[in-house]
Amino acid sequence: MLDLTYTPPAPKRIAGAREDWELVIGMEVHAQVASRAKLFSGASTEFGAEPNSNVAFVDAAMPGMLPVINEFCIEQAVRTGLGLKAAINRVSAFDRKNYFYPDLPQGYQISQLYQPLVGEGEVWVEMGPGVARHVRIERIHVEQDAGKSIHDMDPAMSFVDLNRTGVALMEIVSRPDLRGPEEAAAYVGKLRQILRWLGTCDGNMQNGNLRADVNVSICRPGDYERYRETGDAGVLGTRCEIKNMNSMRFIQAAIEYEARRQIAIVEDGGKVVQETRLYDPDRGETRSMRSKEEAHDYRYFPCPDLLPLELEPEWIDAIAAALPELPDARKARFVTDYGMTEYDAGVLTAERDLADYFEASVAGGDGKKTANWVINEVLGRANKDGRSPADIAAPQVNAAILSMVASGEISTKIAKDVLEIHIETGEAPAAIVEARGLRQVTDSGEIEAAVDAIIAANPAQVEKAQANPKLAGWFVGQVMKATGGKANPAAVDALVKGKLGL
Repeated sequence: MLDLTYTPPAPKRIAGAREDWELVIGMEVHAQVASRAKLFSGASTEFGAEPNSNVAFVDAAMPGMLPVINEFCIEQAVRTGLGLKAAINRVSAFDRKNYFYPDLPQGYQISQLYQPLVGEGEVWVEMGPGVARHVRIERIHVEQDAGKSIHDMDPAMSFVDLNRTGVALMEIVSRPDLRGPEEAAAYVGKLRQILRWLGTCDGNMQNGNLRADVNVSICRPGDYERYRETGDAGVLGTRCEIKNMNSMRFIQAAIEYEARRQIAIVEDGGKVVQETRLYDPDRGETRSMRSKEEAHDYRYFPCPDLLPLELEPEWIDAIAAALPELPDARKARFVTDYGMTEYDAGVLTAERDLADYFEASVAGGDGKKTANWVINEVLGRANKDGRSPADIAAPQVNAAILSMVASGEISTKIAKDVLEIHIETGEAPAAIVEARGLRQVTDSGEIEAAVDAIIAANPAQVEKAQANPKLAGWFVGQVMKATGGKANPAAVDALVKGKLGL
């Protein structure tokens, strides 16, 4: 968990033509539940299937078809709530949200408004050393997704793909606690990280499995603080919602544009109209989509086909007991247990698989040196090749190589060569060292002979080093080169300095 003494970042301030303005941002993140079946049917959720091939009768709204709740989807939503330190409501209920969508056959969406499954929680978003934004989660409700309308396949017709219809979504609604474009993008990134650690959403934004509606408003400096003190949202500006953002970069660009648009309106004497807008990445601007609907516009009412959902406390407790160690806690433990920097701990806990991989690589060795090895050698190579670290080297391979370095059997330079040979041949590290004679030279007589030869061949360099001891490193490098990198660097350094009288 993050230290609560972390200070919040300064809010983004934009200079208007007349005065300075600040941003207030709330997020509604739609996360597709990681489940092989839909929320109310057994139809597949496979991405990329043939259009309209993953559609059950209830998804197509065939007469007489009734929804049946997928228990696993509810479990995934509860797991998400617990991971966000949120309250789980033992009793929740589904509602009908009525509106016409050509790709929503029922003519309504089954969602939750009055009694959501998950209540208030929190997320800490780190923005730098010692700086973090505390974002309050208002609620998480479960709902079904709509289908997809396709307008570019025929000049005169639109097509509808119902494969996504009925897929389970978790809508994670935050309070308006974010204060800048960078924070908003970082918040979505942090949510994505937590969801992936929990295994409740794969976070694939390209496929639309994680997307955000961004609510943006402007206020004068000090107004937000008054809102937090009084709870009166009236001191904040009118918000506009930017729908379906699935790119961190576009989220930031859309917020920046929308804020400046609202500032220009207000400073020109106009009023910002509450509405839903879309972001056009080609033009780098937001445009009006429709006037902002309120809850009463959707004519919400309890879904008559579904009874209230009642959860047993023991069931919730069992889910809580099975939660993995979450990224903030694991990052803090890595810093404490392994003595690594917060930056390195952040890199290694970006993904759960990577954190597991690192800990398996330590295997009782030096955690800090293992972190450097995994980040710089294995992860660097994996990113370059577009592969996973496990495809580069199994954890036990890293442990074996680093164990030989720690015992003095091989040098750090040779260790890198051993890794490269392993990647190419798949041979075990010990076999590579033995077969190729890569074991580090520790015989003092052999090293001394190499040092004497280099010193004798370079009298001019000797004079320079004696005048400037920093140049002694040149001799160390030459000896290492002459011995094929197999000489013990510490022994070489000591002998060089002794021979040169430094």
